[in-house]
Amino acid sequence: MLTIRLARVGKKNKAQFQIVLQEHTVAPGGKHVEVLGSYDPHSKKEVLKAERIKYWVSQGAQVSDTAYNLFVSKGVFAGEKRKVKLPAKKVDETKEAPATPAEEVKAEVATETRTEVAEIPVVEDKKDEPVDKAEALV
Repeated sequence: MLTIRLARVGKKNKAQFQIVLQEHTVAPGGKHVEVLGSYDPHSKKEVLKAERIKYWVSQGAQVSDTAYNLFVSKGVFAGEKRKVKLPAKKVDETKEAPATPAEEVKAEVATETRTEVAEIPVVEDKKDEPVDKAEALV
């Protein structure tokens, strides 16, 4: 299946993109079938081959969400823009998450039970002392 998408070709910190037609399994910077235009997001300039884009879409090529939104804003396609799905940010696991009130209560209960166990008096064995028979009966 062919896909129309953006391929980054700019320098570091100066992004520029080619709008390319590729097989969907090929990486965006890899081999492409045809270059359909270019886009410079810094100067907001774009060069689009509208006839070729419409031709390839009529032949069954899919359009990425970002490329589709660019085409809609420039008038190549009519319709609503698509919602672009951004990848979720990674959570740093080394930082401790703030404790919830339920976790704080559990921690307090655990410390209370530990102190109660520690306060129980220890009974010593009296094996060495002689035992009176009267005390043993009582």
